[in-house]
Amino acid sequence: MRAIDPGQDPGIRIEEALAEALARACTGHEPPLLAAAYHHAVFPGGARIRPRLTLSVAAACGDDRPALANAAAAAIELLHCASLVHDDMPCFDDADMRRGRASVHLAFGEPLALLAGDGLIILGFQTLAMAGVLSAERALQLTMILARATGMPGGIVAGQAWESEPEIDLVLYQQAKTGSLFAGAAMAGAAAAGQPHEQWAGLGYRLGEAFQVADDIRDVCATQEEIGKPIGKDDALGRPNAVKALGLKGAVRRLTSLIDETIEAVPDCPGRDALRRQIQRESARFLPASSALLPA
Repeated sequence: MRAIDPGQDPGIRIEEALAEALARACTGHEPPLLAAAYHHAVFPGGARIRPRLTLSVAAACGDDRPALANAAAAAIELLHCASLVHDDMPCFDDADMRRGRASVHLAFGEPLALLAGDGLIILGFQTLAMAGVLSAERALQLTMILARATGMPGGIVAGQAWESEPEIDLVLYQQAKTGSLFAGAAMAGAAAAGQPHEQWAGLGYRLGEAFQVADDIRDVCATQEEIGKPIGKDDALGRPNAVKALGLKGAVRRLTSLIDETIEAVPDCPGRDALRRQIQRESARFLPASSALLPA
């Protein structure tokens, strides 16, 4: 693996790590339509919030193996992109738009979308396996962290499955569907830097819930053009939604409270104060743009 400058812009680190991962899978000898579906699912990206969290936590913990942190961040985003491909398919949300353009199944058909989602999950774990040359012990920890964040009983696979149950346990559903990958991203950043990682789970789950509440607010208040995907899906599919449960201002109140809780949940580490300031600064994008929605 090439040398990585830990001071490089996190966005550049993430995009380069993702490009390297896809280059390993798409060498020119694979089915070309499947390769195109991979790239459609991953590029261009959204806010890359989860891999940014991984790199931010790694930085706060010293980031002594930046190439390993990059691999963890790329794996997190590949798993997230895979979950979006599957989530958009007709058997789940039947969404025809993602990140402002056609969802993968609409662009390439359902069979290739299914294979692309499956393949991106495998590529995420392959990326971690290849990073094992940097530190076998840390790579093994990262593999276990991301496996728990992805599978059963409380990962994103379980979160998706809750939507097929006759009754949904809202807490378990939200923790698995959204919180698990945020928690995994935070813990992965610490593990990549060789620091204790379990204590970072609480920050990740709180941030994940904040993101979910913000997404629920956008689903009710935003336009399709603003968020790059269909709106009103929660109501149409009978899914839990914070605005339905708490009212609009109540949901915004809950969101601001979760942001405060996330800042307080940053564990002791060399970069604790800087990370707290970063969360405070970047959380502004979670809040509604209209002051009319803010609680009195």
